[in-house]
Amino acid sequence: MLGLSPDAIRQDPREVPPVSARAQTILDLLELERIDRDLFRACATTGESVSLYGGQVAAQALRAAGLTVDPRCRPHSLHGYFLRKGDSAAPTVFQVHRDRDGRSFQARRVVALQDGEVIFSMAASFQDADEESAVSQVEPAPVLSGPEGPVYDDFLFLVSTEVRVPEQPHPSALWPTRAWVRFTVDLPEDPLLHACLLAYLSDMTTGNLPSADGARPGPSIDHAVWFHAAADMARWTLVDCHPRAAGGGRGWYVGSVFDDAGGLLASLAQESLLRVQPAAPGTGE
Repeated sequence: MLGLSPDAIRQDPREVPPVSARAQTILDLLELERIDRDLFRACATTGESVSLYGGQVAAQALRAAGLTVDPRCRPHSLHGYFLRKGDSAAPTVFQVHRDRDGRSFQARRVVALQDGEVIFSMAASFQDADEESAVSQVEPAPVLSGPEGPVYDDFLFLVSTEVRVPEQPHPSALWPTRAWVRFTVDLPEDPLLHACLLAYLSDMTTGNLPSADGARPGPSIDHAVWFHAAADMARWTLVDCHPRAAGGGRGWYVGSVFDDAGGLLASLAQESLLRVQPAAPGTGE
């Protein structure tokens, strides 16, 4: 879901305008200009003054953090908070704080700013890639059809992507909770970039369901991703989300990201607002 303010509830993915013709590819959106040692700016924008997609700012923040660590280190987790509505037509500045540089782990904090205000904050941790090993996967990937169905066009805010929707486990969901996704541009062999692309997709949908009182999933509040294995985002990727709890105007769900062979690449968790939508004018509801 989008990282918006509480007053900007997203009604439906189809209400998000498509990326304009002036938009860059996903590689350009993740390209950062280094202003100072720990200060970066994302200059490429969509050209449309609409709410900034939360997965984009999270991916850019992770890239900014990753550009300040030892090249041998790979991200293993991120934890972010969506604080204000962002503008997709405006550049975003990322300030990185170097919390710790250890022998195996390096920790960073990042704040994303637009017009002098923090729109997103994130803590991320990186681990020496020499410690990577095969992942022991407790639960297998769900058994479902592959990405053979028709292209799904309701995720128009995603850049350089193709989405296909397999069978769904939650019929009452407003949007697909499972989706196959692949990037439609050639990707370089850059482990940090591929982790950022995974982070970009991790916020694309919601695992929350409408509540009994009619409250609908709204903007993201906080978001976390744990990276288990090196991702090859040139392949098809399955994003699979599941509702877990709802109450107090908030819903919490978890999710998994699998490669096309069923390997677990990452786990995610997110909390988002649940809000009853106002009646449409003239409906009498």
